[in-house]
Amino acid sequence: MRIAASTILCLAMLPALAWAQFPVYDNGPINGTTDAWTINFGYIVSDTFTTTGYFGVSGFSFGVWEFPGDTMSSVDWSVTSGENSGTIFGSGTVSGANLTDRFISSNQYGYNIDVITVSGLNVTLNSGTYWLNLQNASVPSGDPVYWDENSGSGCGGSGCPSSASESALGTIPSEAFTVAQQFPEPSIILMFGSSALCLVGMRRWKLRNRS
Repeated sequence: MRIAASTILCLAMLPALAWAQFPVYDNGPINGTTDAWTINFGYIVSDTFTTTGYFGVSGFSFGVWEFPGDTMSSVDWSVTSGENSGTIFGSGTVSGANLTDRFISSNQYGYNIDVITVSGLNVTLNSGTYWLNLQNASVPSGDPVYWDENSGSGCGGSGCPSSASESALGTIPSEAFTVAQQFPEPSIILMFGSSALCLVGMRRWKLRNRS
C-alpha cells in the first residue's frame, strides 16, 4: 500500500504539459509608420522565410494596421514552395482561440497597430525557403486590414531579409512577421524530469525490498 501511495504521489507530479512558441524565423519588429499592404478584398501578400533544419511550424505572428475599434476575427494562411503557388505544405483559416489580436499603439495616420498571433498549426518542413501567404483577413466591421511593412529591418539569421510580393503589384518590400516552433516550457521539462526520477527511485526501492 505504501508503494502504491508513493507511486500515485510521483504520478501526481506529472502536470499537463505547458507549451510555448519560440521563433525560428524573425523578419524583424513591427514598424507601424511607413506602409502596409491589404490582406483582404481579394489581395494576397506573400513573404519568404528560411529554415535551416527539419522542424514543425506551430504558429506565426505578424503586424497589422487596423481601423480604430477593429479586431481581427479570422485570416486565411498557407505555406507554399513558391510565391502563393507550387507545393502547399499547409493551409487553412485560423480563428477563435487560435488567433489573438493585441493592440500596440496608434500611428500618425490614425490606424491602430496590432500584433496578430496564430497558433495551433502543424506544418512539417525540411531545410529550405518557403512562402507564407496571407489573405481574406476579416474584421466584424468589414474594414480593410493591412500587413505592416518593415523591409526586413532588424531581421537576423538565415534568409534575411524576406522576399515579398503582393498579388496585384508583384515585388514589394517585406513585412513584419515571425514563424514559430512549439516546445515545452523549461519549468515543465524540469518538473517532468523530477517526476521521472521519482518513479525510477520507487522502482529501485521496490526491487531492493523484494530481495
